Amino acid sequence: MANPDGLSPSALRKQTDESKNGQHEVTLLQGYRPPYRWEEVLDFLRFRAIPGVECIGEEEYIRTVRHLNCEGKEVCGWVKVAHVPQKNALAVSVSEALLPVLPQVLARIRQQFDLDCEPQAVYEALASMNEIQPGLCALGTRLPGSYDAFEMAVRAILGQQITVKAAGTLAGRLAESFGVPLKSGVAGLTYLFPTPAELLALEKPLEGQLGPLGIIATRSRTIDALAQGLTTGTINLASDAHPEEVVEKLQEIKGIGKWTAHYLAMRALSWPDAFLETDLGIKKALAPRTSKEMLSLAEQWRPWRSYANINLWYSLAH
Repeated sequence: MANPDGLSPSALRKQTDESKNGQHEVTLLQGYRPPYRWEEVLDFLRFRAIPGVECIGEEEYIRTVRHLNCEGKEVCGWVKVAHVPQKNALAVSVSEALLPVLPQVLARIRQQFDLDCEPQAVYEALASMNEIQPGLCALGTRLPGSYDAFEMAVRAILGQQITVKAAGTLAGRLAESFGVPLKSGVAGLTYLFPTPAELLALEKPLEGQLGPLGIIATRSRTIDALAQGLTTGTINLASDAHPEEVVEKLQEIKGIGKWTAHYLAMRALSWPDAFLETDLGIKKALAPRTSKEMLSLAEQWRPWRSYANINLWYSLAH
């Protein structure tokens, strides 16, 4: 199969299985520069999965997706990602319905799983982390991105001041109540997460719609404002947006502070140089340093401070 998304062969490094199996899917290999800490990426996504929209098993990630085709019509389906370490690649399987938008799907997957990362360059820049604690920085760390920026942003807003698990529960309720039902044929995949336009089309005020789900009014208003910003174009969470400008714009929304704005830029824009010195996990990993001391320490990790965040979070999990 020809390169469907215009990437150079050296960047894409994929092989294609053009035969459809009994589940009507097509699988392509998407290459990466080894090593790749697959288990850690999968655990990161599993911990933050939205019920009904994402399913993460022991060895694979599956989710519902939708895109507009060349005629402007919406096509829906599912995508599955598994690791093929012997080929330094991820196997990306897509449902047959998504073939017309295959380039879009592959581009999102490459961003979400950080397949264009140069791990050696990142590791060399962050190697001084191991002076703080042996093994704190590991070669092959990736920056988990997002397939759907709005979906990830809503989940992050819902997660403010509550547990990660509770945020996932709320996001699942939102998807079930206002998302689009999808007969995926895959157990556990039942909904497409609502778009900004779909949430804005609900009867106002939005907090009256989201309140019965257990979402407090302040979070509802923040989600409403973000949806409006994305719809009007005043907020841009596309991967080609300028991170610092996006961070400033996001913080103009009541309910989005410095941590949330930098977190969204890190994951939605794949910004490699965000640093979350106010994050509880980062504080714990770098204790007893103050926020000012952590920022000073992190200066030597530029321009890969987002990867430093990930390494610090992983150190707590271990």
